[in-house]
Amino acid sequence: MITATEHSGSTAPPPSGRQFRIAHGEHRAVVTQVGATLRACTLAGRKVIDGFDIRHHASDGRGQVLAPWPNRLAAGTYTFGGRECRAPLNEPERGDAIHGLVRWLDWVAAEHSSEQVVLDCVVRPQPGYEWQLDLRVGYRLAEDGLTVFTTVVNSGAEAAPFGLGFHPYLTLGCRIDPLELTVPADCHLPPSADPDRPPIPAGVSGAQLDFRTPGPIGAAHLDTAFGGLRRGDDGRAVATLFDPGGAGRVSLWVDESFPYLMVYTGDDVEKPERRREAVAIEPMTCPPQAFRSGTDVVTLMPGGSWRGTWGLTAG
Repeated sequence: MITATEHSGSTAPPPSGRQFRIAHGEHRAVVTQVGATLRACTLAGRKVIDGFDIRHHASDGRGQVLAPWPNRLAAGTYTFGGRECRAPLNEPERGDAIHGLVRWLDWVAAEHSSEQVVLDCVVRPQPGYEWQLDLRVGYRLAEDGLTVFTTVVNSGAEAAPFGLGFHPYLTLGCRIDPLELTVPADCHLPPSADPDRPPIPAGVSGAQLDFRTPGPIGAAHLDTAFGGLRRGDDGRAVATLFDPGGAGRVSLWVDESFPYLMVYTGDDVEKPERRREAVAIEPMTCPPQAFRSGTDVVTLMPGGSWRGTWGLTAG
């Protein structure tokens, strides 16, 4: 067992709580008690996650788990199973509820070894979400990189809506403009003026959003949901950030439980000096506004469960 607690140089605990450190060979990762957040990750000695310092809390969703819905929910309102729900507007300047309810909760360590940490969280019925879910998120390092696995169980008495996302910022240690991006997606989902309307997928061809083959990011500003993911024989879809200048590559893969990827080039992150320093490639089970439009919302029956896996590799 390796130590679970890392201090910020003062007697006060870090803002993100206990720091769970895991390692395998030259791979390293740090996961925090608050939000089960991936704060840092290096693969083969190379930093691949643009996270946050132990002295600070996560900003701009860095490394966070997004549940029981990812992305935005206009006005924080939706209807499910005859219930009218109103979630807190935690993005008040846009009038949105964003990224669910578990990002700032303390998670409980169910398992912690040298190469793996597993954390649990219970979502209790509350205004804005009237159901109960048991969430388990695990991070494991092995020879092939980082694997992140999630299990969700409906421990309540009614059918419950569910969506999940993750928010890692991928980096190669340099500005993103000269990097090449691969996103294996045949379509994107243009934002709709009506959040209750199911999104209408649009082809990526001719829309300056076609990254099915590696292409330079250049001046592209992306805050885009992609779907129609192309998958290999193993069922995985793989997005890649590559530096033709020699800084290597980092890839994010998702299994079939994640049919969407949100790609964000960080043009509006909180600190100007960190803009366009990383690309957030976000696995998602459903598109933005899913609880409003009903698109690909997972319905978990009482006692029912859901499982999904994604990961990072580098070369």
